[in-house]
Amino acid sequence: MQHRLLWPLVTLAILLAVNAAFNPGFLRIEWREGHLYGSLIDILNRAAPLILVSLGMTLVIATRGIDISVGAVVAISAAVAAWTIGGNVDGTARFGLPLAIVAALGVALVCGLWNGVLVAGVGMQPIIATLILMVAGRGIAQLITDGQILTVYHKPFFFLGGGYLLGLPFSVFVVAAVFGALYLAATRTALGLFMQSVGINPTAARVAGVQTRRLVLGTYAVCGLCAGLAGLLISSNIKSADANNAGQLLELDAILAVTLGGTLLTGGRFSLVGSVIGALIIQTLTYAIYSLGVPPEINLVVKAVVVFAVMLLQSAEFRTTLRVLAVRPAGGLR
Repeated sequence: MQHRLLWPLVTLAILLAVNAAFNPGFLRIEWREGHLYGSLIDILNRAAPLILVSLGMTLVIATRGIDISVGAVVAISAAVAAWTIGGNVDGTARFGLPLAIVAALGVALVCGLWNGVLVAGVGMQPIIATLILMVAGRGIAQLITDGQILTVYHKPFFFLGGGYLLGLPFSVFVVAAVFGALYLAATRTALGLFMQSVGINPTAARVAGVQTRRLVLGTYAVCGLCAGLAGLLISSNIKSADANNAGQLLELDAILAVTLGGTLLTGGRFSLVGSVIGALIIQTLTYAIYSLGVPPEINLVVKAVVVFAVMLLQSAEFRTTLRVLAVRPAGGLR
């Protein structure tokens, strides 16, 4: 009962059960047209961008930081990719798909490094440093797209967010590769210990010999790369780049996913697995809200109530208070 992933897993299981109860075919997975079809597959595919951003956000939060610019970085990455490929109706690319991917990820990396320099180098508060890019980044994306929605007709680009490999969405393999790399780095090297030490006490970590500035700079760079990948998946899936709406409020969902997974916003304790579960909770909840016909004007309220309940259940102090209240009447009778 004390495991940090217990309540997130219970919440995910309950949401899946609710969906299955109200949608008879929810758990059905079938093979059609060379790949798997089903609601669960759709949830995995739709959750991929959020999982990527949440993984990067986990590293930043683990070092006592936060990045509220990831939504803007998603928009910039999508805009750069769409502009590089071009909007030729015949499907030809302006500069080619490989260059578009490199350019989009390169710009996202620069954005992450910019945040890292402001936080680790200049010493700005993380929320202020990333707020600058959050505001300016959305404007940069609009400048790249000239305020228009850039439509992409290059079919190879569609494979990133809408293609299938071995029967599963290609985006799932992208997420698996990123998660595997970060998980191995955090658990099989000293990187995880260094991030925990910086998150718990950066001064003590620096005195112990940890290169705190480089570590913080690296976490923001990785977060930028993850957001850039998410931008590629989103733009590929919708076959366009919308600078106004791409990644809108994604940073808030990512922070929610990270906290739902058991990572402390105060730094130190973090869980990459928990962040993945948290992202799946949010996407499954979104699916349930729309499939149950909840009016759009109150779906955010329902989402907030569920997240609030889960966070209370994860609180050891809240559970202790409930136990005390449950036992008190019996004690009074004696």
